[in-house]
Amino acid sequence: MNMLPIAKVPSMLLASQFNFFFPINILSSVISSLLFLFNSIMVRGRPCALLLIFSFVLIIQCSASASASATSHSSSMKMELIHRHAPHLNTGPKTQLELIKDLLHSDIIRQNMIAHKRSPRRHALEAANTGSTAIEMPLLAGRDYGTGVYFVEFKVGTPSQKFMLVVDTGSELTWMNCRYKCGANCTTKGRLDKRRVFKADFSSSFKTVPCFSQMCKIEFMNLFSLTRCPIPSSPCAYDFRYVDGSETLGIFAEETVSLDLTNGRKLRIKDVVIGCSDSFHGQSFVKADGVLGLANGKYTFAKRASEHFDGKFSYCLVDHLSHKNVSNYIIFGSNNNESSSSLLGKKRYTELELGLLSPFYAVNVIGISIDGILLKIPIQVWDANSGGGTVVDSGSSLTFLAEPAYKPVMAALQTSVLNFQRLMLKGVPMDYCFNSTGYDEKLMPSLVVHFADGARFEPHKKSYIIDVADGVKCLGFVSVAWPGISTIGNIMQQNYLWEFDLAQSKLGFVASTCT
Repeated sequence: MNMLPIAKVPSMLLASQFNFFFPINILSSVISSLLFLFNSIMVRGRPCALLLIFSFVLIIQCSASASASATSHSSSMKMELIHRHAPHLNTGPKTQLELIKDLLHSDIIRQNMIAHKRSPRRHALEAANTGSTAIEMPLLAGRDYGTGVYFVEFKVGTPSQKFMLVVDTGSELTWMNCRYKCGANCTTKGRLDKRRVFKADFSSSFKTVPCFSQMCKIEFMNLFSLTRCPIPSSPCAYDFRYVDGSETLGIFAEETVSLDLTNGRKLRIKDVVIGCSDSFHGQSFVKADGVLGLANGKYTFAKRASEHFDGKFSYCLVDHLSHKNVSNYIIFGSNNNESSSSLLGKKRYTELELGLLSPFYAVNVIGISIDGILLKIPIQVWDANSGGGTVVDSGSSLTFLAEPAYKPVMAALQTSVLNFQRLMLKGVPMDYCFNSTGYDEKLMPSLVVHFADGARFEPHKKSYIIDVADGVKCLGFVSVAWPGISTIGNIMQQNYLWEFDLAQSKLGFVASTCT
């Protein structure tokens, strides 16, 4: 893909002294009634007025205590991850082979975009025209939804409106299909290309960013802001364009986002920068309502949320072929749900090269080994300053390797599958596919990615020798022309817990069942 706010008191206030809840509307009614009775009693001169005064003060104290408790005892914030091919979405390719073809089409487009990140974007575009510990957001696989990325359910606005957004560690802006000042056309049933639409006029917390502001003219340059400004009060506009011709146009705004905490309460984050997209063309976000921007940038949702939750976020990607009853979460803050039963080893850490290949999360790879033998790959392939480098990207499905790394990796893996009939699949640009009848994963070689600081990432074999159809597997790598950036995609990341620690500039990872 091209491209904190203060927590309000939850709607249910906990009166911790008595271990029960006061809904805000009921609390207001009680207070009003007490005031009315108090006035009446004072007129009549009855001595029980003191008892009512005591009750009134007690309720106020309970409310104040609840406000503090809402922030100091929140355990985490989460968002559920939903894979785009989830069967319950029921709108995408029906066969696994169709799915793989669609993944490859989207991935190649995206890989071209990643390469374009090195060049200035705004000028070309214009020429073309905390007390909480964590947040938990459900994250599910969307198997039948059309392409191989993951989704979260995202609630934005006041009152909140619900959307399904693509989880993208390469996107700097959180945006959704949107209608602003749409008048009679802004109905509660209104949709854009059969997708849900954010109706900005229905939200009391929606605030546009003025086009004359410093934020629009300078700070949003990397977010594809446009220089046009008819009058100072006009909203700041953007135009996202992609190498396949896809584009989305809209305006910048600040909004309130509603989230779930792991202790069951709610959290509302104010003034989150979002994009209100009023038009969309192309295939980059088919069937999606928009994008959750988790890249490394000042205005990304990852940055805003993690700053108030220990400076980190994590996710555990379930198998990309998982059904809807298998899910996990994006966690903002400390992941208190990590259990010994779900983790399959000890968490390892490597340095996150923040800013090196901005806005992506770059890592310092120095080599790849197959069955313990380090392959002969030029060190320049891993050096971002020499035209190479490696990023970890949730928005890419497959893993891309620059040509000097791709050739030795493929050569080493092919020797283990020579006894299987090689197949040429039309529309599938993966170079080596085979008839997998009699395939035994245990006999396949182990692949390890080596980092400069000594950390080692050993993906599951099913993550690089992947199923593409019944009885057919492919070596799951795609070549990138040199010079070029290598990308560790989400299939390679699956069944691992990944922790992005932005405060300490490190990436943690450990094998996991993700359940």
